[in-house]
Amino acid sequence: MAFSSLQTVRTALIVALGGFLMGFDASVISGVVGFIEVEFALSKLELGWSVASLALAASVAMMLAGPLSDRIGRKPTLSIAALLFAVSAVLSALAPSFPMLVIARIIGGFGVGMALIIAPMYIAEIAPPAERGRLVSFNQLNIVLGISVAFFSNYLIIKLGQLDAGWVSALRLEAWNWRWMLGLETLPALLYFFCLYLVPESPRWLLMQGREEEARQIFSRIAGAEQAEAELRAVNASLAEQQQTTGGTLTALFSRPMRLVLMIGLTVAVLQQITGINSVFFYAPMIFEQSGIGTDAAFMQAILVGLTNLVFTLVAMALIDRVGRKPLLLFGVSGIAFFMLLLSWGFNEARYLLSAEALAGLPEAVSREQLLPLVGVTFASDLEFIQAITAQLGATSALTYEAELIAAAIVIQPMVILFGILGFVACFALSVGPVMWVLFSELFPNRVRGIAISFVGLVNSGVSFLVQLLFPWQLANLGNAGTFFLYGIFAAVGLLLIARLLPETRGRSLEELEKQLVQA
Repeated sequence: MAFSSLQTVRTALIVALGGFLMGFDASVISGVVGFIEVEFALSKLELGWSVASLALAASVAMMLAGPLSDRIGRKPTLSIAALLFAVSAVLSALAPSFPMLVIARIIGGFGVGMALIIAPMYIAEIAPPAERGRLVSFNQLNIVLGISVAFFSNYLIIKLGQLDAGWVSALRLEAWNWRWMLGLETLPALLYFFCLYLVPESPRWLLMQGREEEARQIFSRIAGAEQAEAELRAVNASLAEQQQTTGGTLTALFSRPMRLVLMIGLTVAVLQQITGINSVFFYAPMIFEQSGIGTDAAFMQAILVGLTNLVFTLVAMALIDRVGRKPLLLFGVSGIAFFMLLLSWGFNEARYLLSAEALAGLPEAVSREQLLPLVGVTFASDLEFIQAITAQLGATSALTYEAELIAAAIVIQPMVILFGILGFVACFALSVGPVMWVLFSELFPNRVRGIAISFVGLVNSGVSFLVQLLFPWQLANLGNAGTFFLYGIFAAVGLLLIARLLPETRGRSLEELEKQLVQA
């Protein structure tokens, strides 16, 4: 297919705005968790649930989104997702209780699941083979932008809330900081809904519905009349062959010819999440607070995470159609394993010692008298130190001032922690972040693409749910060092599986890949 830049790029960019909303919706919670943990008196598992409930709902939506888009179309499904994002943002900002906040997050999760599955699928179905990797990566780029904007807007709201100005008091930016963080998403959600009116329906979906003339018109606008006829013949031949050789789509997905494709998809789906990326994105300020830099600095360093993710996603987009999918994955996953093990080592070397001078510098509300027995005592891990301050102050007070107490006591190399986090994010953004969705859009045949991407997306989101749910519990029970060591081991295992299973897919049409990967 010849590349018609303006039409195709504009369409891909609009559709990929769903990725922006997904990234924003998922990562804005990173600035919220510390405030709602205290306001709603949450346990560690409840705190994890406030984050992971979105991923659980996304898991359900992913399984439904593919079949729904096969029935009503890619474009209407994305419009429904945009409305769900808007409703979730409003309800989250107004939530009077923890259960209501979770319900609002679940509504947003349905939008996340739909957008995460359908946006890259749509883009792959309109993109020429030579540009497909880059165009599908627009979705990952927008996810990254959403994450970065969420980190920045969270930090901005925190700083604005500290200003002594009348408008700040009128908007209650300090008292309602986490509500403003969540509510801002309403604006881009509504923008996405209205921009979707500017894009056509997927021509491949139209052909699946027998609407050949409409598909021909869209292919012609994208690639020109001559190439449009070639595309129509190729897609129609593929669909006809699949109708003769398979039954229903679920039967086809789990049939013997699909085993290799499904195994590759499941391997990449699990790997992308089990190495802990959403622990970093959704709990970044909490992680940086554990290195003792304080709350404001933690929010600032979270912005660096977003910027690093953005820069290296752009690098991946520049390389994915030149270098290929597999080399990027091999290099990036190797780096993920290295940097997670570096983080484990950095936290394992930390020591916690509360001196008399540090005690005097704590906030007035912290009882110095209760902490006196800890002065001069060296603790070998974050677990030991947090247990000690909890025993002295009580659970509520220790939780409220945990960041200040860790900052006062920790002896660590914070630059190692920052370097480890940023290196991990860079390797993820260069590899499994954008490459996974490109592979999902390429691996599966036309007839089963909707249900197949929904299924592997469901697995991906299910693993994400468990990672997000368990991360606060892991920190409380395994400590920082143990948690990051576990992620590093998962990455090393994933690297071996990629090297063994994954073929290269760049530069091949979707129909050519089907002939190569779907085994008779």
